[in-house]
Amino acid sequence: MTIRFSATTHVGKVRKINEDSILSLPDQKIWVVADGMGGHEAGDFASQTIVDTIAMIQPDLPPGDLMRGLRQTIIQAHDNIRTEAEKRFKGSVGATVVALILTEEHFVAFWAGDSRLYRFRGGRIEMLTTDHSYVAELVLDGQMTWDEAEHHPQSNAITRAVGVGEELELDKIRGDVEHGDRYLLCSDGLTKYAGFNTLEQMVVGAPIETVAETLLNHALASGGADNISIIVIDVI
Repeated sequence: MTIRFSATTHVGKVRKINEDSILSLPDQKIWVVADGMGGHEAGDFASQTIVDTIAMIQPDLPPGDLMRGLRQTIIQAHDNIRTEAEKRFKGSVGATVVALILTEEHFVAFWAGDSRLYRFRGGRIEMLTTDHSYVAELVLDGQMTWDEAEHHPQSNAITRAVGVGEELELDKIRGDVEHGDRYLLCSDGLTKYAGFNTLEQMVVGAPIETVAETLLNHALASGGADNISIIVIDVI
């Protein structure tokens, strides 16, 4: 299995600080997007803590140990954020996370919050994660679509995040990997402006060298009201 990827993160056109953090570990085949919350210094501290902790995973682990290690490092980051928040910050401090690991035959993803993982296969888009948010409950109840949920007044009200609450509940999805698959990890700074049809049109068939920047430029041109983080991975 050959992997190619492109990644970018941007503060956007409104925020003064980029509270997103991204991580690419191609040797371990791990990619992460974390979106911080908590305001100046706190949000970027939380997201950076997640990627810094994951980056300490021991290399050359067998796939099963690598998957367990990825989950454990996210939980460790949760504990570290909580401990530091009590010392340094007032109020809730945390970050959403979506983390992807690829093996020769399978993918595994862990997530908390509303940062997302999509897969493009056979020219079609599939959302592999399910947001932990107030509006996600409305979508799952059939009251609106995911695209409509992005424009709901409470679209930013997440119900789960790393660093928030005593115990972190991570969701997990596992599936098969096929040659030709393309994966997209992103923060909500992109999905605010790019629904399913837009993503399908902009991602399918686009060169891996430029697709992340193309998506970023679309989000900026559409308003760029939030930090924007994008990782695109091809399985060849």
